[in-house]
Amino acid sequence: MRHSLHQVREPEPCGYLPDRMQTLEVVVATSVTAAEYQALMERGWRHFGHFLFQPVCHGCVRCRTVRVDAARFAPNRSQRRVARLNAGVMEPEFTDPQCRPEVLGLYDDWHAAQTGRKGWPGHEPGGESEFIASFVRQPFRVEQWEYRLHGRLAAVGYVDVLPRALSAVYFFYDPALLGRSPGIWNILRLIDEANRRGLPHVYLGFLVEGCPDMAYKGKFHPAEYRERGKDWMPLPADGGAGGW
Repeated sequence: MRHSLHQVREPEPCGYLPDRMQTLEVVVATSVTAAEYQALMERGWRHFGHFLFQPVCHGCVRCRTVRVDAARFAPNRSQRRVARLNAGVMEPEFTDPQCRPEVLGLYDDWHAAQTGRKGWPGHEPGGESEFIASFVRQPFRVEQWEYRLHGRLAAVGYVDVLPRALSAVYFFYDPALLGRSPGIWNILRLIDEANRRGLPHVYLGFLVEGCPDMAYKGKFHPAEYRERGKDWMPLPADGGAGGW
């Protein structure tokens, strides 16, 4: 990997736990291969475009990397219901990342809905350059998964294609389709696609202890989690809700 910047930032308010501060180690990579990134990801790194980061918060390990065992995955009743609702109706098309007006418009609509529903910070619509830097300009292969419903763009996901895994980078959808559980459906399709491609794992990013918005990541089993500096461990059946 080559980089133009590598630093540990000063503590700042945590994006997941509002009563805490976070410290990020960041890298701006000029080049990094998919294999190099997978090795970093397994140690707790994530990325948006060429911007790589990992939490290095003093005294806190609440951000745990989670990966699903694709071949052994067994959906629960709720996940089976989501699959029945969406299978054959809202399926992904795999494309190269691109910033078309309908994609950017859906991203803006989703952010506006999250601000109103969950109190997310305000989002300035039409930020094409920021969108391209985060999702379009990539150092290795990333796919744009586009879901359509009755011909209209319904959801978009970004997926790292790695030597031994698929990794969910980001996902957004039409807020009017919340009842279809598009986020859950996207993960189910990621698991299906990993199996189809012969890849053993699907990485879901951080399962953050104490953050309700991240709790859904603990409901795909069997899975493993990893704390910074430790080995992989089986994810508890309750996703860590009862303690680690």
